Amino acid sequence: MEHGTVVLWEKLDRIVTDGFIAADMIELADQVEAHLAMTFHRLCDGPRPELRLFLNGRSVKPWDPFLVGHPSKALESSEYRILHTARVTAQCHVLPHRDMLKPAEQEAAAGPGGWTQQEGFYVYRNKRLLLSGGWLGLGDGGKPWPRDEAHRLARIRLDIPNSADAEWKINVLKSTANPPVRLRPQLHRLASETRETARRVFAHRGHITPVTGSRSNAGTETWQVRRSAQGTSYRIARDHDLVASIIERAGPLKRDILALLRLIEETVPVQRIWLDTAEDKETPRTGFATAPPTDVRETLSAIFQALVKFRGLSPAEARERLCRTPPFDRHLDLVSALEVKDTE
Repeated sequence: MEHGTVVLWEKLDRIVTDGFIAADMIELADQVEAHLAMTFHRLCDGPRPELRLFLNGRSVKPWDPFLVGHPSKALESSEYRILHTARVTAQCHVLPHRDMLKPAEQEAAAGPGGWTQQEGFYVYRNKRLLLSGGWLGLGDGGKPWPRDEAHRLARIRLDIPNSADAEWKINVLKSTANPPVRLRPQLHRLASETRETARRVFAHRGHITPVTGSRSNAGTETWQVRRSAQGTSYRIARDHDLVASIIERAGPLKRDILALLRLIEETVPVQRIWLDTAEDKETPRTGFATAPPTDVRETLSAIFQALVKFRGLSPAEARERLCRTPPFDRHLDLVSALEVKDTE
């Protein structure tokens, strides 16, 4: 090259110790590359990057933690200016649910530390990343927010100027930051809103209720969450189209069906589900994610008949309702093929 800076590491006595082999050096190089791709990604990105990095002669591809411009994102806010500061700005992001990403996108979006470790604030100075992930000690009731599965899709970009080093307590290694007390309420509000959106996207596997408050003409959710002083419980919606239709037509079996629904509600393996989620680092497969089309079609047909024959909707109205109801809004081809059956 005509110009540039070469960083050459030799005599790595703190790294190359007894037992160190070639495979360890390859792994170390991969870790360094991931760190550079994350730390300098805003300087290396774009058609005319301000900085180009090469590791062992290979170009370092920048890692964008925010998936800027991805069509499946639930939130990519405008840039907010933090009040009472000199050039401190923030931008809130909620990444797509894993189900909305291709396998290669899933791995890339997780980042060097994995989905949970990468959630939270990303603090930059002159586009150089100082801190990746974490909630800067913010929280509720005197307890800092932990990094958890429910909010792993939330990431907030925070830009601070050079003059803010002392105020933000940037350490010599440029690896820690602590926001001034007077700014914490603003940051807490932005973080709370972003976390809530991320939680809803995570809970509904990528689906999110519009700002208006509900999905127009959508069917009733199968499960209802009830919160009280005694705790949280999960109940099957008795007014769900298919459930209500079955109960109405049950005759002498009505009491047994209601008892079966209550038994299912009282034996939901909540702790088992939570443990599996924590161990596998992803939510269990639901929403017909891995079901063959025949299974989806069978369930769809039963609900369709209930809408037409029990709710009194026309076939067109029933199809439109199902097109707006998760998880069937992902199977529009199957919905459009539904027809009324003459017999049950």
